[in-house]
Amino acid sequence: MASKVYKTGSSEVIRTLFGEYDTNIKKISKEFNIDYSIRNDEFVISGDDVALNKAARCIDDMLIYIDSGKLLNEQSVNYMISLSKTESIDNMSDLGNDIICYNIQGKPITAKTFGQKKYVQAIDDKMIVFGIGPAGTGKTYLAMAKAITAFKKNEVSRIILTRPAIEAGEKLGFLPGDLQSKVDPYLRPLYDALHEIMGAEQFQKNMEKGLIEVAPLAYMRGRTLDNAFIVLDEAQNTTPAQMKMFLTRIGFGSKAIITGDRSQKDLPSGVKSGLDNALRVLKNIEEIGFCELTSKDVVRHPLVQRIVEAYDTYDKKDKPYKKHN
Repeated sequence: MASKVYKTGSSEVIRTLFGEYDTNIKKISKEFNIDYSIRNDEFVISGDDVALNKAARCIDDMLIYIDSGKLLNEQSVNYMISLSKTESIDNMSDLGNDIICYNIQGKPITAKTFGQKKYVQAIDDKMIVFGIGPAGTGKTYLAMAKAITAFKKNEVSRIILTRPAIEAGEKLGFLPGDLQSKVDPYLRPLYDALHEIMGAEQFQKNMEKGLIEVAPLAYMRGRTLDNAFIVLDEAQNTTPAQMKMFLTRIGFGSKAIITGDRSQKDLPSGVKSGLDNALRVLKNIEEIGFCELTSKDVVRHPLVQRIVEAYDTYDKKDKPYKKHN
């Protein structure tokens, strides 16, 4: 059995590394099947060579993260554990350095995973970017943060946020109120993100001036969108015709981000997804970026990550059965 000794030089570093009630080190011990002991300002981990190397890589990343002054929380610990189990050569010190903007509470908005980092970089580099991945990976939130940043820097003159008003088990006609009242529930996640990043008062002022527009996808028909930052959310619920309509609205000086989760389609049975179709049709156009986020990039509560992974595993097992039948 091999071992490795860590001399941190500070009991405070060890306390931060181990976490409250030793939650972090217990999780690492369980995940990699290693033992640990502590004395004064150093601690020792031991186990078989393969397990020890992976656990040591995880702890090294955590120490770098702590040393850089970044917040070590359950999400970041889980992410470092998942990285340590792969052949990834990414360095955690590279994460969180590029601040996109600050939210209304003054907290920095940054990429929290390497998948998110590549996504943000693609938004900087490409005119059109597809961000595809499961719930909780920050697809929409990061796109909104980039949109608001571009708007504040006068890189674009307006922000346009849109979603297909698809019926997820409910009919628009059953909802009370006028048309705007009927479509608002579909757009609520976009309003929530704007309020959190920009603040409700600033958002409302820009809405009244027409500088920020939140509207159903159908409202985009017949328009040419110049000098705008456009975010199409829930793109898996577009039809191929709607997706083509949207993409051909984009004008000079504009940037478009299309986000979607291919596993959560609410389209009627037999209707093809415009997102799936676009990924096949446009895959060879170099000027368009495609970013695939995975369960490892989930930054919501860790339980969300486990739910996503459980559904992925179930779907993979279920597909051969469906094909056979």
